[in-house]
Amino acid sequence: MRFLLLAFTVWTAAAADTGQSGMATERLARIPASMKGFVERGTIAGSVTLVARHGKVAAIDAVGSQDIEAKKPMSPDTIFRIASMTKPFTGVGIMMLVEDGRLSLWDPVEKYLPEFRDMWLVESREGDARLILKRPARAMRIHDLMTHTSGLTDGPAHAGDPSLVVTPTLPHGVFYGMVWYGGFPNFQPRTLAEAVLAISRQPLEFDPGTKWTYSSTGITILGRIIEVVSGQPYEQFLEQRIFGPLGMTDTSFFPGAAKTGRLAAAYALENGKLVRASETERQRQAPAYPNPAGGLYSTAMDLAAFYQMMLNGGTYKGVRILSKASVSAMTSVQTGDLEVSGPTHGSAYGLTWELIRGPLDGLALNSPGTFGHAGSLGTQGWVDPAKDLIGVFLIQRTRNNGPDEATAFRALACAAVSD
Repeated sequence: MRFLLLAFTVWTAAAADTGQSGMATERLARIPASMKGFVERGTIAGSVTLVARHGKVAAIDAVGSQDIEAKKPMSPDTIFRIASMTKPFTGVGIMMLVEDGRLSLWDPVEKYLPEFRDMWLVESREGDARLILKRPARAMRIHDLMTHTSGLTDGPAHAGDPSLVVTPTLPHGVFYGMVWYGGFPNFQPRTLAEAVLAISRQPLEFDPGTKWTYSSTGITILGRIIEVVSGQPYEQFLEQRIFGPLGMTDTSFFPGAAKTGRLAAAYALENGKLVRASETERQRQAPAYPNPAGGLYSTAMDLAAFYQMMLNGGTYKGVRILSKASVSAMTSVQTGDLEVSGPTHGSAYGLTWELIRGPLDGLALNSPGTFGHAGSLGTQGWVDPAKDLIGVFLIQRTRNNGPDEATAFRALACAAVSD
């Protein structure tokens, strides 16, 4: 196994272009060495890391195992479930429709999804058996969904008795949450439309625009808006408008049979040991419908193309995906002074992108203005415009137990800048 790991590292480092990237080769070599250390300590099965600068891939390294039980080594083209790294793709889709003149970020969500008309907001709770509801101060807008300020949370306000009494009485007489829908326990939506309908039955936790709370459900709604406005299935829109033009041939919501052999297995760190994630865990994280908030699978090279497009101001290899104005809006602070605590310790949010305003613990080597996103399986991708630098970090660990590996990668990548 050790021979295979070294062979992959040498092959990938040789394939990368460090001559024009302004990166120190000897410092880049510290990245796979560090990741190998985590593999040997048993905190990750393996990783794929990529560093790009000045439009060139400076290093791509694969270490450890793609599948421990099958004794299959990690490869640079291993496919990973990138979870919430999906969110900015959905955001780009929305901005494309803005540029097409099909919608505005200030449009109320109910303009496109009537199930969100006359929503309720939780005013107070009386124990476990009663909610006091009121109308929100204003309607939820697309901008609120893009910035995680919609008032929606990632779970139901109450996941217990479906006969819960509320005041005033909802149109259907009972509270419908994410667990209880239509009177049937543990409802599992089969389509994006069904998932969004279930979300619409959930009352808001705060008035839109007044607080920041990370909300995957809000991004799910954005995916449904893309379907309604474009007249295409959400996944088809992304394929035609983003994946295809960027040459992202290994990015999809449901990898076909020909690619299953390249999928990285997911593991959990339990009592200091890696154990293969259970089938229940995998099913929980992979719904039957294309999940706009976290359903994509991708590779390091595909993700690098997407991030390079953003770094280039919306273009990639002569193809314009977004306008400079849209890229600027997406990567500028949109949350004002609201308190933000993002997955990778960012201090603000743009439009579906997490932003770094200044030096932060663990991320001190990234420049202010760095934007990116993380995923629940330990994946991360970020763009540092001041350094003209891109980083992609891919592992597969459920219930991700700490960001040590990703934090080390960030520091090593930034420290390798030599000009």
